[in-house]
Amino acid sequence: MIDVDRTGDIWTITLNRPEKANSLTEQMLVDLRDTMRAAQTARAVILSGRGKVFSAGADLEAARAGLATSPLWEELSQAVASLPGLSVAALNGTLAGGAFGMALACDLRIAVPSAKFFYPVMKLGFLPQPSDPGRLAALIGPSRAKLILMGGQKIAADEALAFGLIDRIVAPDDLMAVAQTLVADTVAANSSIATGIKKMCR
Repeated sequence: MIDVDRTGDIWTITLNRPEKANSLTEQMLVDLRDTMRAAQTARAVILSGRGKVFSAGADLEAARAGLATSPLWEELSQAVASLPGLSVAALNGTLAGGAFGMALACDLRIAVPSAKFFYPVMKLGFLPQPSDPGRLAALIGPSRAKLILMGGQKIAADEALAFGLIDRIVAPDDLMAVAQTLVADTVAANSSIATGIKKMCR
């Protein structure tokens, strides 16, 4: 349910469970974490999904069985954050719940106009992943982070762009092409310069 395409120096990782809104099972989280750890050699990583939803977060049955509080979520987001190459979340649709972590950990986020963003863990009785509130607040400010995490607000793509949660809104048919364009200069550059710039931006 995780597709990996390694074309040259670009790894494209795709959530492929569209019939379940790309909701994440324990095995999918393990596969994503291990793939991101293996992608330390990639010059660029593009993360996307099949269908009209990027990810609805945890699979409901798995969440009830304990996946909602699994350390795998944090392990995955840390693996994404530690990528030395440029990482782009190409959000083909709505981003919800625990799936926020891997997108927040990416360097760039682009999304289709229909995408919505919400993180209802408080309502479900859970804390968010440890690093998510800090990353969210760094992008959009503490008040807006609380608007999503505590106010339970569902944010549309245009508002997400205005907040700084995403970097561009892209037509669905152009999403992957734009993602490829965004990583092209990094892939073509001297690797030490590219990784050096990424470190300087932290």
